[in-house]
Amino acid sequence: MSKVKEAVLAIFFTLFALSAFAQTGSVRGRIIDAKTKRPLEFVNVSIRATGTQTPLTGTVSDSTGVFRINRVKNGTYTLTASFIGYKSVEKEFTISPTARNVNVKNILLEEDSQVIDEIQVVGQRAQMRFEIDKKVFDVESNISQAGGSASELLENIPSVEVDNEGEISLRGNSSVTIWINGKASGLSADNQAQILEQIPAESIERIELITNPSAKFSPEGTSGIINIILKKNRKAGYYGSFQVGADILGGYNASGSINYSSGKIESYLNVGYRQRKSEGKDYTDRINLDDQGNPISYLNQKGWNDRDGGSLFTRAGLTLHLTQTDHIGIEGFGHFGNRNSNNTIRYESDVPGSFTSSERISDSDNSSKGGNINLDYKHEFSEKSNLVARASWDLWVSDGTSTYKQHSLYPENKETSSWQQQESDNRSQSWEFQADYVNQFTEESKLEAGYKGTLSSQKSPVETYSGETEATAAFDELLYNKYSYDRNIQALYATFSTKVNNFGLQLGLRGEYTDTETKSLGYRETEATAIPYKDDYFSLFPSLFLSYSLPKNHEIQVNYTRRISRPRGWQLNPFMNMTDSLNISFGNPYLSPEYSNSFELNYIKTWEKHTLSVSTYYRNTDDVIQRIRYREGDVMKSTSANITQSSSAGAEIVAKNKLLKFLDFTTTLNFYYNELEGFSYLPAGADTPVTGERDDNFSWTGKIIANAMLPYAISLQATGSYNSKQIIAQGHREASYRLDLGARKFFFDRKINFSISVQDILNSRSWHSITSGNGFKQDSDSWRKGGVFRFTLSYNFGNMKASKQKQQRPSEEMNMMEEEF
Repeated sequence: MSKVKEAVLAIFFTLFALSAFAQTGSVRGRIIDAKTKRPLEFVNVSIRATGTQTPLTGTVSDSTGVFRINRVKNGTYTLTASFIGYKSVEKEFTISPTARNVNVKNILLEEDSQVIDEIQVVGQRAQMRFEIDKKVFDVESNISQAGGSASELLENIPSVEVDNEGEISLRGNSSVTIWINGKASGLSADNQAQILEQIPAESIERIELITNPSAKFSPEGTSGIINIILKKNRKAGYYGSFQVGADILGGYNASGSINYSSGKIESYLNVGYRQRKSEGKDYTDRINLDDQGNPISYLNQKGWNDRDGGSLFTRAGLTLHLTQTDHIGIEGFGHFGNRNSNNTIRYESDVPGSFTSSERISDSDNSSKGGNINLDYKHEFSEKSNLVARASWDLWVSDGTSTYKQHSLYPENKETSSWQQQESDNRSQSWEFQADYVNQFTEESKLEAGYKGTLSSQKSPVETYSGETEATAAFDELLYNKYSYDRNIQALYATFSTKVNNFGLQLGLRGEYTDTETKSLGYRETEATAIPYKDDYFSLFPSLFLSYSLPKNHEIQVNYTRRISRPRGWQLNPFMNMTDSLNISFGNPYLSPEYSNSFELNYIKTWEKHTLSVSTYYRNTDDVIQRIRYREGDVMKSTSANITQSSSAGAEIVAKNKLLKFLDFTTTLNFYYNELEGFSYLPAGADTPVTGERDDNFSWTGKIIANAMLPYAISLQATGSYNSKQIIAQGHREASYRLDLGARKFFFDRKINFSISVQDILNSRSWHSITSGNGFKQDSDSWRKGGVFRFTLSYNFGNMKASKQKQQRPSEEMNMMEEEF
């Protein structure tokens, strides 16, 4: 670790020394629609020496219309702002020893109706851009996932993986935090797979990957944050859309949205319904071993599953601009769904005294509902100082009933039957209170400070009825459990950032106090007699970000953060679930959080038609939580434990290339090395410890998205991904790959569009793992049916080009837009 610190300090002082000799400046400004007075995103901005026609460098405007070009030498230049459908605008400026940083303020672009009428090739937003602390992926133009869900959309985001159970990983690490609109919004590791499956892909505007968040953000999730930004357009006037779709498995979807915006009010309403079906298969072959590692018996199983369900997702929001400096907003979303699953498992075994064959049929019916309500207030003390206060409430309710029927055949034609029904009632809710203060002292220096409090509570009682048949079933005291989990997190943070010429610095520190309490009650136990498991601790999370702008639009960034991954609710529950008598699982209330130190070195280079980002990273983690398995007789048991330490290092390459006028590629390659130290762990009640040898391997993933924009308003898209072999606790997961295709056609001046997509066209989506431990070797695989065709039709309506009178803001807001920002 000392070597890493020395390297960081060396880079710090080298960059600082270089910045002292920098003799260059910068130019910045904001791009605005001349009619609506709204910021324009993704506008191309380039500069050239006055009197020449060759561009020297350039950039694009961000989501607020702001652009900035660094490393501009002394001289007189012409700045050009251009965007499809608008007339280009040029401005002249000069960089000199007395005017290093030039602000051209607001550049107004006017629509060019003649150009719009003549356009033959359909343009679309750039699908990727880089900001100082994150990568941003625009997904509005994603064709291959039209009519899909948020979880399916995440599968096509670089460096993100989604397995068959909906668990999400970032750079090969499943300890990742998922946000919606910058907030937890009720998502946790226990429910995020179900919630993301209910959110329609068409309601999402962009996805942000924050791989090494600063102290301003929650440190939860050792691999970083995935922030899902939902659509909330703010164009003047009213407008909306309607969409319907279907797939060949019998699924269908429908959604609609309406938006209204004026100078004082911004509002929106979205409603979507999805009915989905899927099919899958799995198998597990297990060899039981004696103490010398010799095979003594086997237990094999094959399974088939069918899943279907429907979900309703609705969102609404209202923002009031009370004064020029005071704004208040309320927004929320709700989701209501049900999911049915039918599973059949067939076993074969030669374990002495056990069955020779068995069939287990399970039917589950689950309903869920939940939502988030958020109230925001923003006060602007000045153009460079503001305070934002927020309060939000989240609710998640999931009720389910599962029925299990098992019929087994023993030697000498002996037969047995069993019937079980398990009822669960999961409820979780949380309150969040947050206040953030920003004060920009100078053009290059800024202080941010804030507070965040999170109060969450989870309850999940389970009741089970067992018998040989449904008629003889009775309440099963051994399979009763009433579990509760309460967590209170209080946090304070402060960050300071500054820039000296081309050298940028951000320092931050966050302190968090965490208080948790869990209770697991068996039958006849009460709250008064149960012994709770309590844990409280205080943690500090520093962060350091350094950046340096090199000549010709190069930039280097170095950063360090400390992260935490707290155990999930189900991992802490000690209840022993014996519903499947051959596979028993239970939690561990004594789990401690994981802590990680994360370092990144980023390099970014932009050209007119190409962008390249190279990130190298190193992360070490203590008290790693892993799922471990061990055999007792013919029963496989599994639990979670803080068993080891891990370290990983890697390099991520992201490239955006526009090779032809109509063709572009976004390519991601992620190479990483993982190491898990050896361990020895004795589970409660076990006779011998579970051990694991030190293991390490080199893995890599690749993903490429190709977009073709053809004449006659036709767009094509192909997405391919590959994941190499990867180590897991007690084994490894084999390589996997997939390919998605999509096409879209626009009609009637882009008011109507029709898209067709096919997911996993090669039917190759599988998760194949090989594990071993005390007394067993196991080969498992599960896969979901691919080659699913989906059709989607969308219609846009309303006042997309509102009258000038409706689009203008009040005079006071117009004046504010003309001032320096």
